[in-house]
Amino acid sequence: MQSGKILRNHYKIIDTLGSGGFGDTYLAQDLDLPGKPKCVVKHLSPKSSDPGTLTIAQRLFETEAETLYKLGKDSDQIPKLFAHFQERTEFYLVQEYIEGHDISKELTPGKKLSESYTITLLKGILSAL
Repeated sequence: MQSGKILRNHYKIIDTLGSGGFGDTYLAQDLDLPGKPKCVVKHLSPKSSDPGTLTIAQRLFETEAETLYKLGKDSDQIPKLFAHFQERTEFYLVQEYIEGHDISKELTPGKKLSESYTITLLKGILSAL
């Protein structure tokens, strides 16, 4: 998805954050809110346009949205779900943007972490789980 694209007349794509097996993640701006705060848009696109596949994808998407909403609502460590919607055969989740870096930046293959750092890192991860 190109920078500058606007979804639902509401979310303006700024940059790509990442890609995975199920879709892409973008940094966006919420054009409807004061200050146009940043948010994250996850774009999920089924590999097949077969009606049966789309029905299953839609059910899984709704379940994921419900789960993300519950988790984010009850935690200060999990991004809040702001919206979810479908446009034709494309699915979108809009979540809170949290400034920081990906946890993969903390883990370098071959680099040993100190015991105290490892404990602190794991405590942070486990408290979110």
